[in-house]
Amino acid sequence: MRTEKEILDMAVQIAREDDRILAAFMTGSRADTDAPKDKYRDYDIVYLARDIKPFYNNMEWIREKFGMPAVLQRPELNVHPMLLPIGDGTFNYLMLFEDGVRIDLSFEFPPYLGDGEPVVVLLDKEGILNNARTDENYWHVKCPKEDVYHDVCNNFWWCLNNVAKGIGRDELPYAKEMFDYHVRSMLNQMVSWYIGITHDFAVSSGKMGKYFKRYLSADLYEMYAATYSDADYENFWKSVFTAGDLFRNLALLVAKELDFQYNKSEDENIIKYLLDVKNGRFV
Repeated sequence: MRTEKEILDMAVQIAREDDRILAAFMTGSRADTDAPKDKYRDYDIVYLARDIKPFYNNMEWIREKFGMPAVLQRPELNVHPMLLPIGDGTFNYLMLFEDGVRIDLSFEFPPYLGDGEPVVVLLDKEGILNNARTDENYWHVKCPKEDVYHDVCNNFWWCLNNVAKGIGRDELPYAKEMFDYHVRSMLNQMVSWYIGITHDFAVSSGKMGKYFKRYLSADLYEMYAATYSDADYENFWKSVFTAGDLFRNLALLVAKELDFQYNKSEDENIIKYLLDVKNGRFV
């Protein structure tokens, strides 16, 4: 596998030798000082160019400059309704090479103001990155407002009724999708807030909770891991109730720390409904 220096030297040289590219910078995990320093980190490289047309789906240029990727994705060429691109004129090459190196190369328009995301400037020919806004706290868990907290609690408990119906109807794909996407996203948000209150909102829980294990106690992380189950309905039910217990415990701690009110009735009523479905009361 090529080294970071080799990859970044290559990226800078390509930009320096091409007059159409005005600046180059790196974002993502390699620009984030809080991210683990491992071999799986991508190279998120951005080239700024006033005219992106010459670089738009130009595979000949990619092969010449970077070599041919083993696997390639070009999101702007997607036609599936679920994968349609933003369509703002930018272009992205997501490239995985045979040596395990992944480079996500983006072509964007200047000026780049940024949104606080960590940035490492690689090359700036015209000083257009001088005013780019970067913030070391970009990824930190943000303290919620009480109405946002209530929305997350309500959606977590509400969506569990759909999980129960899916199990009751023997509609496994529906029940799993509802639990693993809709319910889990609310659970993950509450876990992140708990991590925030226990670390003064000065750390990141990571994309999709990838740093949960780093910041949760062993007992809490074991409980979180138990919210994943196989396709066996008995095991699925256990994961559902474990998720409820974990969510409740953390939501109460967050509420206490932030002086919020926790809605116990929606919690208790949904748990009763789940038990009724599980025990066949409505059959």
